Amino acid sequence: MKNKKLFLNHLGQTTTHPLLLEIDYAEGIYIFDKNGKRYMDMISGIAVSSLGHGHPKIKKALQKQIEKHLHVMVYGEFIQKAQLELSQNLRALLPKELNGLYILNSGTEANEAAIKLCKAVTGRKEMISFKGAYHGSTNGSLSISSNEKRKKSFRPLLPNIEFIELNKLEDLKTITIKTAGVFLETIQGDAGVQIPSAEFMTALRQRCTETGSLLILDEIQCGLGRTGKNFAFQHYQIIPDILTLGKALGGGLPIGALVAPQKTLARFSNNPELGHITTFGGHPLNASSAAAFCAILADEIDLSEVERLGQILEATINKHPAIIASRRKGMLFAFDMESSMQVAKVVETCLKNGLILFWFLSNPNSFRISPPLNITENQIVAAGKIIYNAIDESI
Repeated sequence: MKNKKLFLNHLGQTTTHPLLLEIDYAEGIYIFDKNGKRYMDMISGIAVSSLGHGHPKIKKALQKQIEKHLHVMVYGEFIQKAQLELSQNLRALLPKELNGLYILNSGTEANEAAIKLCKAVTGRKEMISFKGAYHGSTNGSLSISSNEKRKKSFRPLLPNIEFIELNKLEDLKTITIKTAGVFLETIQGDAGVQIPSAEFMTALRQRCTETGSLLILDEIQCGLGRTGKNFAFQHYQIIPDILTLGKALGGGLPIGALVAPQKTLARFSNNPELGHITTFGGHPLNASSAAAFCAILADEIDLSEVERLGQILEATINKHPAIIASRRKGMLFAFDMESSMQVAKVVETCLKNGLILFWFLSNPNSFRISPPLNITENQIVAAGKIIYNAIDESI
């Protein structure tokens, strides 16, 4: 009770209804509270802990780096082994064209940097984003996000931004020679796992190329194995001009990344110098964890299993008549119910029964699932039963 009061009275709150689990420790796919109760973590801290909690190789990398050094200089001045290892291991997962990396502190910072970079490269000011988009909560990222309820108190935001419809080919005409950049989550997360068609993604890539506009794909949530590919854009056989990453990349530590051809990133170093700068971006502790994460993803995660186990869980939950619809790519799920009240009750019941689910900010009639990618089949089956029974108990 004392810690709950401290939390509520002295820490900034994001909602009026936090879950208020008092965490003791976490291991594998489980989180343990101060009373010793175990919770199956089926959201991975919102697609962050994609290897579960406390992976031994990540802990070993962190311990090794702590013995060497922590912060030594602002980003971009000193040569640091952890940053080089991250660059090497991440590039091994990427197409060869995306050979440059700028390391930041978070996903929203990566999007902020991408907004600046596409303006600098093209000399244009107009931006295109998508209805349903969520790119972060800082001013620039909020400007290219579409939930007006969450934006209106903070206006004025960035000008010259148009929003178009996902999968509506006619809307691609909005992209013109005045467009600096087009921002799209390859799989829209906060909108409830909205999935572009292959036809639309091909046409979007072509339109950006024709108009000289940069295509920025935000894979902060859907990248790095989450959809059953290293990157979600690989489902569509296209390559973005700029890729933004975060969440899972840090292996549990905060990080963001701007990925582009090195010649594109070079625009930050001149006219003006320090076109983008960060003090703690590329922090060696976070970079060492991210480097280990990328190596584990390459060596230990069977992406075909991500898809197979995702199918098993989707099929189990979809059997319940209270589920109206679902959308899934790999292990990124949305399940629709009749009301936000039903969803809230299912989340509450699952929590009571030792499993963590969550909802979507902009799609409250759906609950979300994004389990660790290294979850086992037995654990997936067990989770499906708990969720199915919780739906039964909640309606």
